[in-house]
Amino acid sequence: MYRRTLASAAALLALAGCSSVTPPVPTAASIAGQRPVGTVRLSEEFVGGAGAGNGTLHFQGRDLPFRMVGTVVGPGGAARIQAQGEVYNLRRIEDFRGLYSQGTGVQGLDTRRTDELWLQNSAGVIMHLRGSQIGATLSLGRDEMLIEMAPPGG
Repeated sequence: MYRRTLASAAALLALAGCSSVTPPVPTAASIAGQRPVGTVRLSEEFVGGAGAGNGTLHFQGRDLPFRMVGTVVGPGGAARIQAQGEVYNLRRIEDFRGLYSQGTGVQGLDTRRTDELWLQNSAGVIMHLRGSQIGATLSLGRDEMLIEMAPPGG
């Protein structure tokens, strides 16, 4: 059932990427004066305009696994991304899941090996990620990622 949920989420994300709604644009100013409340590590593979991956949220002394699906608004590409960073504005673990957006990415062909992303969900949780990419993506500068906590034992 969990895989079916992720497949459905990927389809919804693809549709969401076509919307004209402007995502929140978190920046360093969004978290000025705040200390991170957690950290995150993730790995994602993109083929075409969609990707899937997993990660770990370290929050309140616990390591909590999650899975994700994502889209790049534009034709996409083929890339493997490894990233880690800080989490801000997270008060309850339930607020971590959800649709994260960023609208400050590179427009056009992105072949950089390192990157920095600012992502925010509707609960106001902000992730500031830094990481590496192997491969290339063609994007309009907007990415979306749906995060779901992994079920126990899965």
